[in-house]
Amino acid sequence: MKKLISYEDLRQYAKVLFWALDSQKIDGLKNTDIVIIKYDYLATPLAEALFALLIEKHMHPVMETGLTPAMKAELYINSSYGQLTFHPPGKEELYANAAGVVRIHAPEEVEAMTEVDPRSIMENRNGSRSVRQSIEKRKLHGKLAWTECAYPTAALATKSGLSLEDYTTRLMRACYLNMPDPAREWQKISDHTTEIAKWLTSLDIKTIRMQSELCDLFFSPGENRRWQGAAGENIPGYEIYVSPDCRTVNGIYYADLPSLYMDKATYGVQIEFMDGIAIRVKAMGGEKFLLDQLRADGGARRVGEFSLTDASISRVDHFMAQTILDENFGGEQGSCHIALGQSLSETFAGPPEILDKMMMDSLGFNTSSIHWDLVNTEEKIVTANLADGKKVTIYEGGRFKMP
Repeated sequence: MKKLISYEDLRQYAKVLFWALDSQKIDGLKNTDIVIIKYDYLATPLAEALFALLIEKHMHPVMETGLTPAMKAELYINSSYGQLTFHPPGKEELYANAAGVVRIHAPEEVEAMTEVDPRSIMENRNGSRSVRQSIEKRKLHGKLAWTECAYPTAALATKSGLSLEDYTTRLMRACYLNMPDPAREWQKISDHTTEIAKWLTSLDIKTIRMQSELCDLFFSPGENRRWQGAAGENIPGYEIYVSPDCRTVNGIYYADLPSLYMDKATYGVQIEFMDGIAIRVKAMGGEKFLLDQLRADGGARRVGEFSLTDASISRVDHFMAQTILDENFGGEQGSCHIALGQSLSETFAGPPEILDKMMMDSLGFNTSSIHWDLVNTEEKIVTANLADGKKVTIYEGGRFKMP
């Protein structure tokens, strides 16, 4: 298989992914730990480099190759309900014993599932709900590290309006692979974003207002919250985020960056919220799919995440047709995104073991089967009203305003 990235750069990429897992675990990765590598077959060169690194580290890499578009079509269109919801025996046990998971996205086609009924995809996902819930619980308690990344493909480049060479260069730059020691650069980014997150948490913010040309959004971060910085969950990952009290979201939000979710494109999304509920929704493209997703469950019309990305940190400055990259858009004005659906439990400030469904509901953490990031890249100003009555600008001109 032709390598789009040199062996040396693949090696550095693998080291960054190892750092991403190792940095998430309090005691780090250890000899004989199981690390699952989930990858699309076009990402084989990166999967091989990571496999080799894990062998050097005396660990146990376990490979999981993703389905091809043709396989997905057969599963979603021609399978029975039992086949659609089946997950192989032993998978839950494997993930219960793994120390880390790396997911490498490298789609052979983009929007290949356009004609597939989204309900089939959701049923397939629901079939592995127990495994996913177990994974999330282990991640929350620091027992499982998980990171995701992308590998360049012709389909991603075409959808982004770039040549494959240009797409590859941009992806490598976004991952800091053009630096002498990329893993060290990511540790610096993690430290910096964590510092910003701690500053935001310390402000004791009661309400936030985000204003741009097409957005005017109000919400409360909620009680027992902490902001989170980039810690290696995504490569690249520069964002600082919180899961707000979903009941307090009001106003209008507009996503000017296209979104690919469940392999379907949606763009020009405008949502009006009232008391936490999306009451009016429209899109320039993909509106029917958007409306269908908002009917997925009771939490699909609520916000589960609010995130800001600093333009001085992010190296993503072009639409890349991959959420991992696009949600971290920097450009000239930085970006923000909201996620419809599931809240992120790591933004809970208390002990994770007490965050059960009852407490989540009481604190305004949203629960849903979806988590859909929608990105705004306009020039914006974000202000916070503090508990002591002061008003502070926390983000302007694409940058955080930390003293």
